[in-house]
Amino acid sequence: MIQMLGSRRRCCDGITRRETLRAGALSALGGFSLTDLLRSESRAADAAGRRRIRNVMVVYLLGGAATQDMWDLKPDAPAEIRGEFKPIPTRAAGVAISEMLPLTAQWMHRAALVRSVNHSAGCHNTLPSYTGYEVPLSDITTIKDSYPPSMGSVVRYLEQSDREAEIPPYVYLPCYLGWGQNIRRPGPYGGFLGRRFDPLFTECAPYKDPDAAAASPGQPRVVRGAPVLPHTTLPEQMTLDRLDSRKSLLAQMDDELRRIEGSTAVRQQSRLKEQAFGILTSHSAKAAFDLTAVPEPRLERYGKTLFGNSMLIGRRLLSAGVRFVNVTWDLFWDRIPIDYDAWDTHTRNFQILKENKLPYLDHTLTALLEDLDASGELDETLIVVMSEMGRTPKINASAGRDHWTYCYSIAFFGGGIRGGTVYGASDAHAAYVKDRPASTADICATVYKALGIDPASTVPDRIGRPVGIAHGGVPIDEILA
Repeated sequence: MIQMLGSRRRCCDGITRRETLRAGALSALGGFSLTDLLRSESRAADAAGRRRIRNVMVVYLLGGAATQDMWDLKPDAPAEIRGEFKPIPTRAAGVAISEMLPLTAQWMHRAALVRSVNHSAGCHNTLPSYTGYEVPLSDITTIKDSYPPSMGSVVRYLEQSDREAEIPPYVYLPCYLGWGQNIRRPGPYGGFLGRRFDPLFTECAPYKDPDAAAASPGQPRVVRGAPVLPHTTLPEQMTLDRLDSRKSLLAQMDDELRRIEGSTAVRQQSRLKEQAFGILTSHSAKAAFDLTAVPEPRLERYGKTLFGNSMLIGRRLLSAGVRFVNVTWDLFWDRIPIDYDAWDTHTRNFQILKENKLPYLDHTLTALLEDLDASGELDETLIVVMSEMGRTPKINASAGRDHWTYCYSIAFFGGGIRGGTVYGASDAHAAYVKDRPASTADICATVYKALGIDPASTVPDRIGRPVGIAHGGVPIDEILA
């Protein structure tokens, strides 16, 4: 069934000129700019009676993880193909993964692997994996409002509600995609749905361990830090009582403007202010980011890295009611002087994976799975571990693997998934798809269906034309429960 959703009466960013002018009112009353920030987290109207969906956490390994060293090993291939790691059995009968993921191996009975993902949209193009829109881009370092919306933005659009004052429905940790390289990579945005359907991006101040902490010469340094909510501290000398008084004054002004204009735009701006005040005063929102009260053993389980702390906060946000969380293992080459922190392993692939990437991923991912399982939330939470591409089957002269989009793997865990399953297959060298290819559009369609969203649904583009949310993708029913 094709379903047309939303209104055609909005411009591309979802805000009229009058709303933009009125957005400055709060700043004029004291320099408080959180309302402007949260414009991208606003919604239009409450979708009363809409079916509640399960939570999603996307774990994004930016740079292109070498999945033939993780999920799809080829022990019988020549040495220049198979690499250094061996496959090990898992808790799922007949499913083997890398020896470098021994903890994750114990959770494969709750996982599904898709080993035949491929696209032709170009290397490091992050738009397809977030949207299913497989078109090469002339510039993969900027964003455009004409791009299609991300999965998280579509979920946010379909669940429009006034109840965003305390917890936004879509949060992206630990920073916007590409921040570590001083660029903005496309993908996780609201696109043509409007910027009010962007995620709430957190901020971070990453730092590295001292050089003395390196276990061996040339070892990639660990990135430390924790994500924080942006601009959610009160201005100097601003008490909660004064904040509440200011809120009351603004409410009176809005009441009068609503009486005069009767405008949907005014009501929308009022909701923006409500969420701004709500996050400032919300216990649940701030508690999710407060790691000071978390017991040390639990922090250690997640790894005490920027990635680990982001995963822990992301898990707490899920429990607090956030519907779609993204945690990215980003690159930080242009923010901090660091030897290597990337999944883009053109050099020293096996050393980097062995000493840094895979142990921390294994440790942190299983801590997340254990926590969700212990609380009973794993059945209601879908976890997707993905990259924008894979890596070459042949090892290069620098002991690395280069860019490769022709075949790679994505792993699903938890809610809505038929555990212990494998879909698709690569050839003997993990180079090309051998059986049952899966596009990024198919991956997105699978996520939508697992959430109870019809992948054939459409949303309006900037001029009101219906565009399929899954861009023709078909759900992989074989891995769905």
